[in-house]
Amino acid sequence: MRFIGITGGVGAGKSEILNYIRKRYPCEIYLADEVAHLVKQPGTECYDALVELLGQDVTDESGQIDKAAMADRIFANPALLEQVNGIIHPAVRKFLLERLAEAKTAEETELFFVEAALLIEGGYLALVDEMWYIYADEAVRRKRLRASRGYSEEKIARIMSSQLTEEQFRENCDYIIDNSGDFAESCRQIDERLSGTAKRH
Repeated sequence: MRFIGITGGVGAGKSEILNYIRKRYPCEIYLADEVAHLVKQPGTECYDALVELLGQDVTDESGQIDKAAMADRIFANPALLEQVNGIIHPAVRKFLLERLAEAKTAEETELFFVEAALLIEGGYLALVDEMWYIYADEAVRRKRLRASRGYSEEKIARIMSSQLTEEQFRENCDYIIDNSGDFAESCRQIDERLSGTAKRH
């Protein structure tokens, strides 16, 4: 089984790439943001630790952690943000490694993907078999973010400045998919890298 990390800057089209892979190849795909939501559910160790750190009033009426309330607190306090990340990131990693072990035991698929913008910073280079960088030209990414998410130029600039540079992504990744132009060309690059892997019928 190949454990593959998918990373890249905002607006590069990581979701689009993964949708193609999901339809074409038998695989398991996990998005780190979705896993982070799962591990914060009531009854988990992560939930208990976050409520203890942030206070009971960080939960909403249903007992779930209120995302907005948590964000308000941590982004105004870098030390608290670090503590919260110190709780969530290990929980996400544990969840993924448990799913990976289960997938290897089941032997039903050859590919296991995890996607996040922060895979490299999160130490996943030491865990994955290969890291893919989904690249798109900055002008293309800006245009996509304005069109699909309605982001302002200020918001786009802020997010981009907080992420790794193109050079840093390239230095740390084993394979680069250029997703700047025709999507059929992106698909060709994926199929080339996954040649020899069973496809869905």
